[in-house]
Amino acid sequence: MTKSDGRKKARLVAKGFSQIEGIDFDQIFSPVVWYKSICLLLAAAALEGWHIKGLNVKLAFLYRQLDEEIYMEQSEGFKIHGQEWKVLHLHRAIYGLKQAALAWWKELLTSMHKIGFEHSQSDAGIFIHKTKNEDIVIAMIYVDDSSFMGNNATLVKEKKKAFMGIWEFHNLGELNEFFGITIRCSGCKIVLDQKAYLTKVLDCFSMTNAVTANTPLPHRYTPVAHTGNPDPTLQTQYQAIIGSLLYLMLGTCPNIAFAVIKLSQFSANSSKKHYKWAKYICHYLAGTKDYTMVFDGNTNKGLIAHSDSDWATDINNHCSITGYFFKLARLLVSWLSQAQKTVALSSTKAEYMAISDCCWQAMWITNLFGEIGFPVSLITICGDNQGSLFIGSNPVQEKWTKHIDICYHYIRECIEDNKVSVVFIPGNDNLADMFTKNLDRLKFVKFREQLGLTFGPTKNA
Repeated sequence: MTKSDGRKKARLVAKGFSQIEGIDFDQIFSPVVWYKSICLLLAAAALEGWHIKGLNVKLAFLYRQLDEEIYMEQSEGFKIHGQEWKVLHLHRAIYGLKQAALAWWKELLTSMHKIGFEHSQSDAGIFIHKTKNEDIVIAMIYVDDSSFMGNNATLVKEKKKAFMGIWEFHNLGELNEFFGITIRCSGCKIVLDQKAYLTKVLDCFSMTNAVTANTPLPHRYTPVAHTGNPDPTLQTQYQAIIGSLLYLMLGTCPNIAFAVIKLSQFSANSSKKHYKWAKYICHYLAGTKDYTMVFDGNTNKGLIAHSDSDWATDINNHCSITGYFFKLARLLVSWLSQAQKTVALSSTKAEYMAISDCCWQAMWITNLFGEIGFPVSLITICGDNQGSLFIGSNPVQEKWTKHIDICYHYIRECIEDNKVSVVFIPGNDNLADMFTKNLDRLKFVKFREQLGLTFGPTKNA
């Protein structure tokens, strides 16, 4: 195995697929930091001029004592002569075990508490250390990748040193990569991209020198579900390309969010047409592979959200599409494009459900920033449907709103408590529109330029 920095690794891995639930393992879930949290904290770092350091824990899964009694066959090619029939008794976790990640998390949690960190209630992959003089150090942990950031350089180094005293590590110095995302700090700006990974994806699917496209999918294109029997080979290829595009979309490519999420709905039974349009997204990416996301710490604009929906446009199930995003430091820090869970009977109800979902995310962001000492007084949510804004701002019950699920009325409480405010903007100015449908070239390019993405000379016209 070759790491992104050129290092090569070989590991002894257990055959976890042969483990039996209830005998060899019980719980296996292990928390990691969310993509959205990474973007939010990097935005805060740009605005506050924080110092950021990184390191990688070596052989992270091998530190924790196992709670279960597990035996493993001797590895092929390394069996002890004359004792081939013997097995290995595992005292500690090892790569390949289903519970290895959880075992590492438990060990990590204990160790972080010992050096003065408390884990966040908003994201279990974030650990926070505060001092009486309001200095703060935040640790982001994604399995064995770790990042330490804070306003006091000496304290950041001190806590990083304490962390390194517990584990074997690879010191990365200034953080330049995290979770496959390249990170560069330049003054008050933090620049992100996944160019290296994007290049690998295009090369993997023979799209490196492909003819470029102006948009991720053609204007007004709507995919149709495949009703025939699935082709296993095609399905494997389709899932591979969709999985690769999802990784890009979740990380640094919000401009392909709607297209990727829409096509991902057909992963269980894809057709040749679906695969063709998945590669069409690669045509678009081939023309915009020289891109970056830039957090600008010099801006004085606060956190703002845009919400939108596209009513009943899915011809397969007639569900509406919810799209929203949050912007801070002139760049998106959180975005979503997804089908609504229930059928909306009008565009107003679809918009109301979308803006309510956006409100839930706003409250999570408020809680996370509150934990790190950045109180958020009021988040503005922009929408382009007057009816949905009226329902949220006025707790009235009408015969045409009584069937809306009660959970969507949470936004009324947030507006009443002055946690969020809702503002009307014209539909032609609502950037969230690109998260709900395939736009024409002119509108797509106009909106894309306002997301905080910058493109090099290969930008599509």
